[in-house]
Formats: sequence, C-alpha cells, structure tokens
Amino acid sequence: MTTAHRVPGPDLLVAGRYRLHSRIGDGGMGSVWLAKDQLLHRDVACKRIISLDGLSEESADLIRSKALREGRIAARLSHDNAVAVHDVVIDYGTPWLVMEYAPSRSVAQILHTVGTLSFIDAAQIGAQLAAAMTQAHAAGIVHRDIKPGNILITGKGPDAGHVKLTDFGIAYLKHEETELDDDLVSGTPAYFAPEVARGSAPGDASDVYSLGATIYTMVEGEPPFGVSDDVPALLDRVARAQIRPPQKAGPLEPILLAMLTPGPSKRPTMAQVRDQLAGLVATYNHTTPAQVLEGRIRRADGAVPVWALTTPQAPRLSTGSYARSSLPAPPPPPRAMPMAYPPRAATSRPPAWQRRFLAHRTLVMSAVSAAVLVVVLILIMAL
Repeated sequence: MTTAHRVPGPDLLVAGRYRLHSRIGDGGMGSVWLAKDQLLHRDVACKRIISLDGLSEESADLIRSKALREGRIAARLSHDNAVAVHDVVIDYGTPWLVMEYAPSRSVAQILHTVGTLSFIDAAQIGAQLAAAMTQAHAAGIVHRDIKPGNILITGKGPDAGHVKLTDFGIAYLKHEETELDDDLVSGTPAYFAPEVARGSAPGDASDVYSLGATIYTMVEGEPPFGVSDDVPALLDRVARAQIRPPQKAGPLEPILLAMLTPGPSKRPTMAQVRDQLAGLVATYNHTTPAQVLEGRIRRADGAVPVWALTTPQAPRLSTGSYARSSLPAPPPPPRAMPMAYPPRAATSRPPAWQRRFLAHRTLVMSAVSAAVLVVVLILIMAL
C-alpha cells in the first residue's frame, strides 16, 4: 500500500513552494486550490490529483503517470484561450498540476444563473475555443471533454470576458504509442460525438462535435440530446445522433448543424468552425474576425455582457463544501408611525399688484361703510 499523504487545507505548503489558500473547484481527476507561488509571488491554481491513500503502488503509479501526462499534453499548448500549465510537482507522493489562475466562472455556472446566452455571445465563445483547439489539433492533441463546465469566463477587471479552455485530464496525443488505462477517467456522455458513444476512438472531428453540442447548450439551455440520469438511454440517443432541432440559434443554426453532423468526415474542421463563427460575430458586431478572435467577449456597442461581469462564486472550503456567501443582515422592521394627517396643500402667494388691490379694496369698503353709517345716524337725529 502507499504511504500516508497529507490532507490539503489552507496554508499548506505544497512542494516547498506553493502555499494553498482556498479550494476553488474540482477537475476530472481531483480538486483545485487557489495558491500563492512563494518564489514568483503570483497567484496560481493548484490541481491536486485524487487521493492516493489506500491504493496499491501499481494504481498510485498509474495515477501519477496520468497527472504527468496531463501536464505534458497541456504544456504543448500555448494559446491565449487555453489555461496554461506552469509546473507539475510531487508532494509526499501526490501529484499536483500548477496552472494559470484566472478569477472566473465556468459557462456551466453562468448558464445555471442566466439560463441561455444570445447566439452572438455563444458564437464569440465558440470562435475563441475553436481557435485554441485548432492549435491543439495541429499539435496532435485531442481534448475529448469539451463542455460548459470546462470553459471559464473571467469576470473581473480589464480582463473580464476572457475565454479559457481548461481540464486536459483525459486529452490524448494522437501519435502516442502507449495508451494508458482509461477506466479512471471519462468524458461527459451528453457532449459525446455519436461515433464515440458507439465505441470508436475520438479524434479531431469528435472535438468539433463536442464544441457544437456545447454551443447548442449555450443558446438552447440544454444539450442536444437532453439531460437524463439514465446513462445507457442517453448514450443510445447519442449513438443514434437523435438531436433536438435548435429553436433559438438564429443565424448560428447552419454552422451549428454542420458541427453536429452525424458523420465525422462530413463535419467542418476546427479551423473552418473558427473562421465561420468569427465571421458571423464580426458581421453582427461591425468588427473584424481577427478582433473577434483576439479580444474579449463584447456586445455590439463594445461593452462586456452583464452575465460576464458577475462576481465569481465564493471559493470552496477545505471540506469541499461551498462557503456561505457574506450577505448583509436584513434591515430591522420599520417602526410603527403615528397617524398623521396629510399636510395642507401649499397655496401660492398672489403677486404684489394683486395684494395692493386687495388692500385698497378693503380700505374703500371700510370708508363706504363708515359713510353709510354717518348718513343713517343723521337721518335718525333729524326725525
């Protein structure tokens, strides 16, 4: 059996260099922690491979090999829209991947909040992912697990709206002679290409299909095959390529349906997808395809979409549960106010000439009244 391994937690120093701060998520093979690189004084994301406690040396060595393999594959890809891998370390027998840290939320989290994205927003995200995967395919890398949960959108500062593809844990190199046991990792059936669901080896075309299924989910709110806890039934629908026709894709629909073509040989290449999506966005946003691919997610007026600016979720605690959000205390109930009569309507003050007229009229009327009274008195005395 393997020796005991340290339990990760805040302030743990990994490999003598990376001090953990808080748990921020989970990858296909383990948990991810925000950490501080003590040597370069920068924030990094440290991905701890699943605990090796209780495993045989053979199984532990296989997992270590997978971790090194993921790091090796990700290190071959250097693209602005892919999370960079800085280092791979072994700490007390447990492998860790040290990656670029970007304060962000996944597209899956965003969709959970907003439901769907516009076809322009989805096309922008898709174009930048296709650009990263075009370079990956040229380097011989097949991702195999493109899905909303593996796409990050930064949400703070000048970098807000930056798209990043992450988690190359089950990626493979097309020209590798040795294939590692795949029982320990798996893709996500709802985003499988039909040929993969039927047992064929994944390739560039299956990544195109998975990206298409991901874009479909952004605009429709659900994967093209729906969602189901019955995995065999879901795989059967995927294998038979029974997608539901998109209803909200608009001008994006022809590109989307081409990506979701059942036959792998009939799908566009990732480079063609990149160019078509960037061209579509450029037309609607009055910009150029190059600007679409090089910039951040933007609306036609140049502003970052509101959904991209939302503050990322609170980091996870070392127990794996989400920390409670720091919400302000509810305001005290209002005090009972005494009954008050409505204020009198304010009257406007008459102009000066009118005030003088009223004063003169009063004097005249008083004089007339006095004269009448004198006349009456004289008449009475005369009688």
